[in-house]
Amino acid sequence: MMLTINGTDHPIPDDIRRTLLDFMREDLGLVGTKKGCDHGQCGACTVHVDGRRILSCLQLAATVPGAVTTIEGIVTEGDLHPMQAAFLEHDAYQCGYCTPGQIMSAIACVNEGHIRSDREIAEWMSGNLCRCAAYTQIRAAIRACTLQTAEAST
Repeated sequence: MMLTINGTDHPIPDDIRRTLLDFMREDLGLVGTKKGCDHGQCGACTVHVDGRRILSCLQLAATVPGAVTTIEGIVTEGDLHPMQAAFLEHDAYQCGYCTPGQIMSAIACVNEGHIRSDREIAEWMSGNLCRCAAYTQIRAAIRACTLQTAEAST
């Protein structure tokens, strides 16, 4: 059986107890996704499976139900994803450790339509912790990316 990560197929690890996070970081060298708490409480390991956000530290690699996209996989032809650019523009990264998970969750938040207010953004991003407390800048980046996306589509 194969596991698709960022558009590339990889054989599922022999050890069926291996988490998706450990498989990506240790076996594939995809270290953009961070290991924070390893208990599903901090969001640093957030990736997308078929466009839906999941915590890769809680998902066994052998049971992933679709194609995985990591922070490395959102760059297209060398260009930053609009959310990455918004995080840079709004200083929403501070120390940077939580940033990959924050960005992946922010993209999902926008795609899910949970962006009507700062309160709604905060609620839907609440599974991603930032020890540097850059929440104001993170919400600003999400709003800016949402506006840029809306303007580009008109």
